[in-house]
Amino acid sequence: MKKFMLFIGGLIALMILVANIGPMIILGVSVWLLYVIFKQFIKSDSTAGKIGWVVLGLVVLSVTFSNVFAVIGLAAAYVLYVIYRSWKKEKDEPVVDVMDDDDDPFTNFERQWAEINQY
Repeated sequence: MKKFMLFIGGLIALMILVANIGPMIILGVSVWLLYVIFKQFIKSDSTAGKIGWVVLGLVVLSVTFSNVFAVIGLAAAYVLYVIYRSWKKEKDEPVVDVMDDDDDPFTNFERQWAEINQY
C-alpha cells in the first residue's frame, strides 16, 4: 500500500512539474536577465544609461513576478525527488539484533515474529 501511495504522489508531482516547466524556464531566464542588467547598471557611467538599465530592470522584474508561481513547479520537483529517494530505500536492517551467545529464550521467538510481520 505504501508503494502505491508513493506512486500516486509521484504521478501528481510529475503532472504539476510538467505543467509548470514553461514558467520555470521563463523564471530562470528572467532571473538571469536581472543579474545581467544589474551588472550593466553597475558598469554604466552616464545617468541616461543608468536610467535605461533601471527601466529595463523594472520590465524584467515584472516578468519575474508574473512567473513566481513557477516555484510550485520547483516544489513539485523536490517532492518527486523525495518520493524517488524513499522508493529506492531498502529495508536491509534487521528488526531484532542477533546475538550469538544469548541465554534469553525469547530472542528466537522475537526474531521469528519479526520475520513473520515483515511480509
